[in-house]
Amino acid sequence: MKGKLTKDNLEEMLRRMLRIRHFENEAITLHKNGLVPGSLHTSQGQEGEIVGACAALRLDDYMVGNHRSHGHPIGKGAKLRGLMAELLARKTGVCGGKGGSMHLADFSVGSLGETSIVGSGIPVAAGAALGAKMQGIDRVSLCFFGDGAAQEGTFHEGINMAAVWDLPAIFLCENNGYAVSTPLHKATRSENIADRAAGYGIPGIIVDGQDVLAVYEAVAEAVERARAGKGPSLIEAKTYRYIDHAANLGRDLGYRTEAEIEEWRSKRDPIQLFTDCLLGEFGFNRDEIIALEETVKAEVADAIAFAKDSPFPDPSEAWTDVYAPAAN
Repeated sequence: MKGKLTKDNLEEMLRRMLRIRHFENEAITLHKNGLVPGSLHTSQGQEGEIVGACAALRLDDYMVGNHRSHGHPIGKGAKLRGLMAELLARKTGVCGGKGGSMHLADFSVGSLGETSIVGSGIPVAAGAALGAKMQGIDRVSLCFFGDGAAQEGTFHEGINMAAVWDLPAIFLCENNGYAVSTPLHKATRSENIADRAAGYGIPGIIVDGQDVLAVYEAVAEAVERARAGKGPSLIEAKTYRYIDHAANLGRDLGYRTEAEIEEWRSKRDPIQLFTDCLLGEFGFNRDEIIALEETVKAEVADAIAFAKDSPFPDPSEAWTDVYAPAAN
């Protein structure tokens, strides 16, 4: 699969990984300063599995995320202005400023939405895949969910239905080791979430979530299988989040050590690993990498300025987008 990736493809993958990292770094500061209402769940450290998976999709393919919601639409190619404006509750946000950090959606890139309800995206993704199959179009549906969501009933219901009906779906578990502060081994006797695929009669794949190219290859194979009418796949990306369950909690829950976090940051950072790969195996030069990162920083700064200059929605808009208009 690597042979199918051009230099432009590789550059775009790094660009999107950097966009996630810098977008969320700035979002944490904005949240700390009171400009982002509500809680803020970030995915620094998980950029490899997000971008690797999304890079295997077409623009018109569907993608469903979860409460850790900024990385997924960025990984799918969403513009930063509308996302940042949504975080700041501005009218120009992708959901009109009424969704906030955990409820981003951008239909222009196939991002059907994120939700704060753990596990709720799995049946949504199955439904999108069912719709594609019923319409006779070859779109696939990619669903991101965490290891905590794998303990929800929707995990079984959604994946079982997708398997029985051979739906074109890819279910990707972002196993970062913890559900809030509960380690996986305290929530399930299964060492690997992907092992459960056998119970549904579908492929179960485990992949290094810090290796963007490994994730791309695994998801690309699952996408090819889904488009061919061979049904869904369950992929488990072993990854890690650097920040707590939500940013700026203001307290130490004591479920992991600083040494553990630093071990992942220093030795398993997905952006650094991919950068090293680009500089070595793919012949990029460091000036290209530096220039790309500077461009991304400028994009994020532009998105922040745009969001701050945008108006808040008018109170009269509280009831818009709640109900579909009546049919004539």
